[in-house]
Amino acid sequence: MERQDYYGLSIADFIAYALKEDVGIGDQTSLACIDPLLKGKAIVRVKENAVIAGLVLADQIFNYVDTTMFVKVLVNEGSMVKQGDAVLEAEGTIQSILKAERLVLNCMQRMSGIATYTRRMVDKIAGTKVKILDTRKTTPNFRLFEKWSVLLGGGHNHRFGLYDMILIKDNHIKACGGITNAIQKGTAYLKKINIPLKIEIETRNLEEVQEVLSCGGIHRIMLDNFSPEKLRVAVTLINNQVETEASGGITLENAADYAASGVDYISVGALTHSIKSIDINMKIIS
Repeated sequence: MERQDYYGLSIADFIAYALKEDVGIGDQTSLACIDPLLKGKAIVRVKENAVIAGLVLADQIFNYVDTTMFVKVLVNEGSMVKQGDAVLEAEGTIQSILKAERLVLNCMQRMSGIATYTRRMVDKIAGTKVKILDTRKTTPNFRLFEKWSVLLGGGHNHRFGLYDMILIKDNHIKACGGITNAIQKGTAYLKKINIPLKIEIETRNLEEVQEVLSCGGIHRIMLDNFSPEKLRVAVTLINNQVETEASGGITLENAADYAASGVDYISVGALTHSIKSIDINMKIIS
């Protein structure tokens, strides 16, 4: 991951809580129907073309459920796979395989959906300097894995949470009484706490961009809901004095137009909040 100081759930914590939610006091169907000593093999296949993600997590889930489980990953994490491809095999007791099944598939399906959509977005702006960023519009307690998936798709991570950047948006500006006040408060706060966080501020028009430039003291300007034409004007006005980030209304259809403006970053909430999960299944084969 790009962030080494992630403060969310650890992978083990996530697996433990997710299994508690799903399994509760036990997988009653398997307990009733399947001999606890019966062993077998299951294979995981994708049912559509995708960028595969979640294989590392799947391995950890299987082994958290049963440390005697043998897992064989058949393709590289983040690689393109085709409909029908086998991506993972698991051997162990059938009860353990079935206990892990739904959590494994739920994670892989969502992570692969994010990685696949991100790759499509990255491909749309190929040949430019622009980096595609995710946002905080993530599933609660699943952010680590969603941002991991963005990386596997070729994108980049924006801030992980409220703790690792000062991002001054419209509500902060309103509460502070204006852009200049907000920036001054932000810089004074960082000086007081002596933590080297970056400051980014949201702007909605060229007048606000000019005020930010006049004030100084920030690292990046977010250009929110600018059209590609106005974005070009703003990028020219900023003239590499600070980093630039386009946000709002950017889709697969118009991403290339935004990238052509010369902006440094494009942030896309849809990478994590509006994707379609990839269809993946698991079958017992022996």
